[in-house]
Amino acid sequence: MSLPLLEVGDLRIEFGTQAGTVHAVDGVSFSLEQGKALGLAGESGCGKTTTALSLMRLLPYNGKIAGGSIKFQGRDLVKSSEAMLRKIRWKEISIVFQGAMNSLNPVQRVGKQIAEPILLHEDVEEDEAMKRVGDLLELVGIPQKRMNEYPHEFSGGMRQRVMIAMALACNPKLVIADEPVTALDVMIQAQILELLERLRKELHLSMILISHDLSVIADTCDQVAIMYGGKIAESGATMEVFTDPKHPYTQGLVSAFPDIRGRRFMPEAIPGQVPSLISPPSGCVFHPRCKFSFDRCTMAEPALTALTPSRQAACFLFPEVQEVIARKPQAPRAK
Repeated sequence: MSLPLLEVGDLRIEFGTQAGTVHAVDGVSFSLEQGKALGLAGESGCGKTTTALSLMRLLPYNGKIAGGSIKFQGRDLVKSSEAMLRKIRWKEISIVFQGAMNSLNPVQRVGKQIAEPILLHEDVEEDEAMKRVGDLLELVGIPQKRMNEYPHEFSGGMRQRVMIAMALACNPKLVIADEPVTALDVMIQAQILELLERLRKELHLSMILISHDLSVIADTCDQVAIMYGGKIAESGATMEVFTDPKHPYTQGLVSAFPDIRGRRFMPEAIPGQVPSLISPPSGCVFHPRCKFSFDRCTMAEPALTALTPSRQAACFLFPEVQEVIARKPQAPRAK
């Protein structure tokens, strides 16, 4: 049996701030097969983007990987040198950043920007690189004659297509898309999502998609991991998780998302706010906002445990989880 393309194990990421150490990602584990798409969902501040950026070791200056592993094709990127990472970035793992206008160089023609990673990673002349740029632009639905234009001459949706073309420039195996359609209107969102899904299938890409919009993940991802407080609360097959959520946080997210085909009612919001990750709550990090919380939730941290072969959840509400935890006592976590 072949190894997964990507395996993340017990990943922990910290940020040093004047107020204290932020435990932005705390024990996250998941895997991704070649050609599959994984969605990361959750409220702002839950650790989605930080997790994604760490896969390419692109954390800001005050961030560090405090523990765990990131194995890409069996190679641990946490232990890799900066020289090795430069060879991997964009050649094997690329990223579509949130907000294309902020990611593109406003004073450089888009064709030159797409050609840059090709010239850096491939042994080709500039003429050959520019020919590939034209092909990439056509692939994402932009006439190649527009390669000599500047980013401000494109609409928001077109700029996002340029970012996607740039991410595909070196034929990577994994593309990370961080909120790729957030700033776009719904019609352009649908076009970009359709494009990503088509390219993923045609090029046999693996993809990690970060989004607040559950419908975006439902349309494009095979698997989903629901994050809260720097941890994974629930994971599994996308439609299985969204149609039958197990964790109270996932249930809250799904309940807050309107169903245009269902009866009309005011969606129920999750009470409270996301916790401070400088001093997270003791026990289950979600318990201050959970309507099912009981004494054990405040004293011990539930492990992410298999409910079925394809589902995991970190909650004491399920008999399967309770049996596992009973065999492995956990010490209370200090506030």
